[in-house]
Amino acid sequence: MPGGPVGQGARVDLHTFYYNERMDTRTKLTEAMAELLWERGYAATSPHEVMARSGVGQGSLYHHFSGKRDLAVQAFRNTAADMTSAPTPLDDDGSPLERLQRYLQVPRAGVRGCRVGRMTQDPQVVADAELMTVVASAFDTMLTRWERTIGEAVRAGELPAGTVPSDLARTLAAVIQGGYVLARAQGSQEPMDAAIRGAVSLLDAARVAASHD
Repeated sequence: MPGGPVGQGARVDLHTFYYNERMDTRTKLTEAMAELLWERGYAATSPHEVMARSGVGQGSLYHHFSGKRDLAVQAFRNTAADMTSAPTPLDDDGSPLERLQRYLQVPRAGVRGCRVGRMTQDPQVVADAELMTVVASAFDTMLTRWERTIGEAVRAGELPAGTVPSDLARTLAAVIQGGYVLARAQGSQEPMDAAIRGAVSLLDAARVAASHD
């Protein structure tokens, strides 16, 4: 009958509408929480602030999540996944050492801090095994990418043969994280930029040393 397909289509469209509305609200909540975690940290962020930032109705948080912690875990996971899956200069063309240096020189807002790294400074995050697992996993993924590229640089003769990729990867990660800490402590971007310039210079010096091996 003519009315059958129309009615069925209306039901499908209504179902899709409500599904999209639920997904939009959930996304707004996780994105708002991710931003607040970056700005304030976990302990200083309240459910009320998350709902205000996301613009969703009262009670929406508890419709989609069991509470603040559940939302924070999902926001952490989303942030970590975005950071570790996004293409970086490590994936570009060029020699391994050039790619390492380009990655170091990617613009970083030092005063805002690292989205993942600053979570390790929050006592409530450190005390939560699940939250810390997400943070640690994000760092492990990035360190693996660093190690792979450093290993390529060693094999290409761009870094000294005695270079240990895992050690150098952690040294460079420490430079970046230390740059964030210094920039936030001084309220200035310059400490971050200076730390990166120093790391790039050290890699240049290592290239020269490798050429004399």
